[in-house]
Amino acid sequence: MTKQELIANFDINGPSLNTNIFGLPFTEEHAQIVVLPVPWEVTVSYSPGTAKAPAAIKQASLQVDLFDPAVKNAWQIGIWMADVNQDLAAKSLHNRKLAEKYLDQFVDENNPPSPAQLQELNEACTQMVLWVKSEALNYLNAGKKVALLGGDHSTPLGYLQALATHYKSFGILQIDAHADLRIAYEDFEYSHASIMYNALKIPQVEKLVQVGIRDYCQEEVDVMETEGERIKTFFDRDLKKAQFEGKTWKQQVAEIVSELPQNVYLSFDIDGLDPKLCPNTGTPVAGGFETDHVLYLVEELIGSGRTLIGFDLNEVGPSENEWDENVGARLLYRLCNLLGKSNTM
Repeated sequence: MTKQELIANFDINGPSLNTNIFGLPFTEEHAQIVVLPVPWEVTVSYSPGTAKAPAAIKQASLQVDLFDPAVKNAWQIGIWMADVNQDLAAKSLHNRKLAEKYLDQFVDENNPPSPAQLQELNEACTQMVLWVKSEALNYLNAGKKVALLGGDHSTPLGYLQALATHYKSFGILQIDAHADLRIAYEDFEYSHASIMYNALKIPQVEKLVQVGIRDYCQEEVDVMETEGERIKTFFDRDLKKAQFEGKTWKQQVAEIVSELPQNVYLSFDIDGLDPKLCPNTGTPVAGGFETDHVLYLVEELIGSGRTLIGFDLNEVGPSENEWDENVGARLLYRLCNLLGKSNTM
């Protein structure tokens, strides 16, 4: 069938009868947006579980209603999710166990880990980054837009490297509780806490704008100061204080957007939200946003004429009552729709 035939034969108001994400009828061939799942969490430093998020979010997505008030006929854009790579998931599980052993020894003066242990773990993470880059490039070269679905926050580095081959320059809009500017946290070169430090090694990343940051260390403040104007951080405390004193979210969003260049990549760690929305995320922190804060920001970004070139959603921790994955699925759908809108305007 052609894409138009698939659209014509699909009942947007009926129950989800398809196994594709959100119950949509599209195949890889017809999709404008590909959701790339990355089931990886080797370097998590608190609660595990994010490697299971892509499969859990896909299952929860079948309950998402497809009408989107912000994007007319959004479901017709065409979203398709690649299969979760079980080999990658198995490698994540295997190396996570090794990482747990390494970290136990890391704090044990009488039984320190060996350099070989660290080398093995860093090599495994390197291979994950290369895999993500290769997969993302395949879709980008085919004219698709990519939404990366983690996993922990280390997962999008390869995707950012792939985008750097398609764009001369772009900015990163980071929604997060953490600055993620640690240098090889716990000695892991590709730690989830080091994703933005590593992203800044990509020359095409001209600006990093961080929003909602509320848990960070001196080392990260030093990186911010060293990078100067290349990093602009909107701390959660400062945003809230300004709101308490009368500044609106609309005014604050205008300031955030003004810091960004024409092409923008969104990196969304779900712990940027209020923890009541994501209690099982890997490292929850009090404070944060409602979902509508973030969606309004992305809508205003697009409304400014800037282009959203891709995004990741990560650090969702599946829960027994499926709350976290339902929040993740609904955010994923809205962000995919905005990605499609930004590239068809």
